[in-house]
Amino acid sequence: MLAGARRVNVINTGARATGARATGITGINTGITGISDSPSSPAYRPSEALTPPRLLKIYAQLSKARLSTLVVLTAMSGVALSPLPASTPILLSTALGTALCSASANTLNQLQEIPLDAQMPRTRNRPLVRRAITPIHATAFALATGIAGPALLCAMVNPTTALLGAANIALYAGVYTPMKRRSIASTWAGAVVGGIPPVMGWTACGGVLLPDAAHHAHLFLPNLPVDLAAIDNPLAPFALFMFLYSWQFPHFNSLSYLVRGSYAAAGYPMLSVISPPKNALVSLRHALLLVPITSVLFPISGLTTWWLALSSLPPNLICIVAAWRFWRTGSEKDARVVFQHSLWYLPVMMALMMAHKQGVDWWSYLGLEDKEKPQKVEID
Repeated sequence: MLAGARRVNVINTGARATGARATGITGINTGITGISDSPSSPAYRPSEALTPPRLLKIYAQLSKARLSTLVVLTAMSGVALSPLPASTPILLSTALGTALCSASANTLNQLQEIPLDAQMPRTRNRPLVRRAITPIHATAFALATGIAGPALLCAMVNPTTALLGAANIALYAGVYTPMKRRSIASTWAGAVVGGIPPVMGWTACGGVLLPDAAHHAHLFLPNLPVDLAAIDNPLAPFALFMFLYSWQFPHFNSLSYLVRGSYAAAGYPMLSVISPPKNALVSLRHALLLVPITSVLFPISGLTTWWLALSSLPPNLICIVAAWRFWRTGSEKDARVVFQHSLWYLPVMMALMMAHKQGVDWWSYLGLEDKEKPQKVEID
């Protein structure tokens, strides 16, 4: 009887041990899947199915839709300021091709930064971080858009614009993104990426990119007749590039200062983290540099008349004063002012450039031109 009781106890004890081990395994699995037997834990919810509307939303998030829209608009500014004609198919193809290139670059950027994005409140809700889409699926989307964008630009626009689009994908995903984790120079690399889209708009209209035997750099000096033969000027794409390149420093440096805590937590060696005073100084330098770019480089390249030198001074001075205060105080309040000014500065300056576009008589477009008065003929 005692032996039998011992055998029963051993069996029961083994069952309890087995149950304990099973509970341990369940606990491990619970930890992995985020499920717990605790009554205070949230209930399990299966992931939502990738329906077409939800998938389109995820694609828009991977593409950084608002950033891609800005990229397309800056490319269209190059088309709008070009003195060369552009057909509707070329205009639409440039916009769509640029959008596809931007979508690819932004998706490849997020694929490389999943662990770092998970550490920043500003980015931890991105699709790849919250596992709304698999990395393989996102990679396929990046490859599809990265091939379709340059292919469309090459077939419908021209090879030069397609090459610029492909180069921008490579620079953003292959140079800027890895450099963000290693060097403060990533900000300058990112500024190069941001300066290329308006140049794509210029080349989409057939404008030359570099001087050659037929196209020399021509200076459109004030109070001199405009040489229409030199309107396709290699200085023009350089002016477009420099404008977007310099604008990004007050815009990004002020923003990075406001979120410097997140960058520090994720381990990004941003200038706003390593040296906030230098970060503000760089912002001020480029706010100052925008004055000769808009007041001299644009008119002298033939993109605009010299009236832009006068009308661009008020917005430039407003931004310079804000950048100077940011540099002097280093406060988040002044950084926020610089960032807010950068948001309206870009569309305002582009509107002024269009208003003073070389060779465009807006009064005639609006029907407000002076009508030729009939001359009186005296009859003897």
